Amino acid sequence: MELNLRNPIVFFDLETTGTNILRDKIVEISYIKVMPSGAETERTLRINPGIPIPAEATAVHHITDEDVKECPTFKQVAQDLAKVFLGCDIAGFNSNRFDVPLLMQEFSLAGVDIDLARHKFIDVQNIFHKMEQRTLVAAYKFYCGKDLEEAHSANADTRATYEVLKAQLDRYPSLKNDIAYLSEFSCHNKNADLMGRIIFNNEDKEVFNFGKYKGEEVEKVFRRDPGYYSWMMQGEFAENTKQVITRIRMRMK
Repeated sequence: MELNLRNPIVFFDLETTGTNILRDKIVEISYIKVMPSGAETERTLRINPGIPIPAEATAVHHITDEDVKECPTFKQVAQDLAKVFLGCDIAGFNSNRFDVPLLMQEFSLAGVDIDLARHKFIDVQNIFHKMEQRTLVAAYKFYCGKDLEEAHSANADTRATYEVLKAQLDRYPSLKNDIAYLSEFSCHNKNADLMGRIIFNNEDKEVFNFGKYKGEEVEKVFRRDPGYYSWMMQGEFAENTKQVITRIRMRMK
């Protein structure tokens, strides 16, 4: 089933130096931009992360320091990449928890301000887990009937994610072919920040989703314990999370 699109949608996947969103860097990004007309643009970029690629990361994606030494840094391609995502909905596999937050962290460190507040996010892994409980390789085999060659290649994983979502729509009549619906269905929480450190409760109030104040409203905590804001701003939190709590703090004034 082809996607019913109101806006362009970008399927993307990252290969990285590791899994720490605050410290690790992108070494490859692949995307497929699908227009409402069905036209597709596909591209894969190797990125020089500026730090050594650990052997354990290379063992997964097979990208070495030698492979990227002549490649551009993320900062050098950030403006062009931001234009790719501008005005588009976004989809990936485990993207809500990893790829999107890491990508936004890289944009922030590169000095590129990209506002995703109006974008919709579809995490194909979450749909798969709610329906079948598997991995991308298994999902591709289960839904598409094919073995995923070159797994952990950004391009192969991106194409597989795109094909799996279309196959999911064919398989489950209960899934609406609507990006807003799929975005909501594939989210575990209604996040205020990309990392899900701050989420909205049933009253649309921002609440902490971690730590000693988990479940408490951010505004009330900041009024009762002003130092908690300073602690977060100085701590190892993603730039997007810091931006969200800063907006809340400014709103309180």
